[in-house]
Amino acid sequence: MNIVFVLFDNVTQLDFSGPVQFLSRLPGAKTHVVNKDGKAVSTDCGFAIVPTGSFAECPQADIICVPGGHGVRQAIADAAIVNFVREQATAATWVTSVCTGSFILGAAGLLHGKRATTHWAYTQLLPLFGATHEEARVVRDGNLVTAGGVTSGIDFALELIAMAQGEDVARTIQLALEYDPAPPFDGGHPSRTAAPIVSGLRDRVYHSAAADMEVAINAIL
Repeated sequence: MNIVFVLFDNVTQLDFSGPVQFLSRLPGAKTHVVNKDGKAVSTDCGFAIVPTGSFAECPQADIICVPGGHGVRQAIADAAIVNFVREQATAATWVTSVCTGSFILGAAGLLHGKRATTHWAYTQLLPLFGATHEEARVVRDGNLVTAGGVTSGIDFALELIAMAQGEDVARTIQLALEYDPAPPFDGGHPSRTAAPIVSGLRDRVYHSAAADMEVAINAIL
């Protein structure tokens, strides 16, 4: 089983590293971490990730996963990235994304008429690609599986493992990696976070970030 992760500069590393840690444990899986040229890509944490290869060297994916990050604004306008995702998706068993990686799927024409999700601060932009936002941490529509923001990628990976190879396999991997979340605070989503914290974060970060993303999306439509 070929599992392909598509990287680009300024990717959110946990969008990628969370699910790859789990999906790489699938029995029979071979993980391919690729970008345009096989050279290191920058992350939003100040370090780089070295892919296993380039798009040209990548086999056909059984599972293709596209993470998000601020670099999505540039990635959706990059023909090499968008065409690679589109071509791989035609024969992939599962087409997936984490966080704003969904917008790269959208740029490839893979969200039209589908239910999908993305990071909570950007869900209002999904209809620009013809998608309907569904309020859930992980959303499946046919062979399309999209996850919400960042840490949702771990939940997504476990759900996908269960769909691909059964719940016992998923539970075994969950136990092996001791995924037993017990966050110290009740929050992590606007519906469960104090309004002043939500509005403060929107004002400092996400109003402008979502506006910039909308400009980038409209530029390719």
